[in-house]
Amino acid sequence: MSRHFDKAEGLCEDKDSATQGYVFNQTMLRIADPKRSLDFYTRIMGMTLLKRLDFSEMKFSLYFLSTGEDFSDISKDDAARVEQTFGRPAMLELTHNWGDTAETMQYHNGNSEPKGFGHIGFHVPDIDSACERFESFNVPFHKRANDGGMKGIAFIKDPDGYWVEIYNAAQVNDICGPHLK
Repeated sequence: MSRHFDKAEGLCEDKDSATQGYVFNQTMLRIADPKRSLDFYTRIMGMTLLKRLDFSEMKFSLYFLSTGEDFSDISKDDAARVEQTFGRPAMLELTHNWGDTAETMQYHNGNSEPKGFGHIGFHVPDIDSACERFESFNVPFHKRANDGGMKGIAFIKDPDGYWVEIYNAAQVNDICGPHLK
């Protein structure tokens, strides 16, 4: 099977049929304080905590969060809920190692040297209103929507310093238009 990603236009055409059914499920961020991180991602970012798993023998907890409006399909049965949690697309997994606190741990956000991980992103219906709301909660900004060369995209920071990109999907063509081919 030939792969020509350097020449691909649009979608990569030669998808391997063996990957049928693969679901991108999660991005994991380590957190120092579950209370402040869960508050940020649920109250400020509007996510829903779907499942918490505690691993007492290894001294860590996992928190799985998702966006969306309708969670009526989520089972009350614990085993079914775990399977549903791990089968959902695009969730955020927060991992807390029990000895870590905001006073003792600062995680590398990936945007300073050595660079690696960059950010997670959220579509919002109105970027200006969303940014005003973040300001009212004293959420720190790395970049405001009208700063820099790419207007219409903001970057805020979560309690552990990870960057969260904020954009309106309807404006992506305006933002990226000169770079679209």
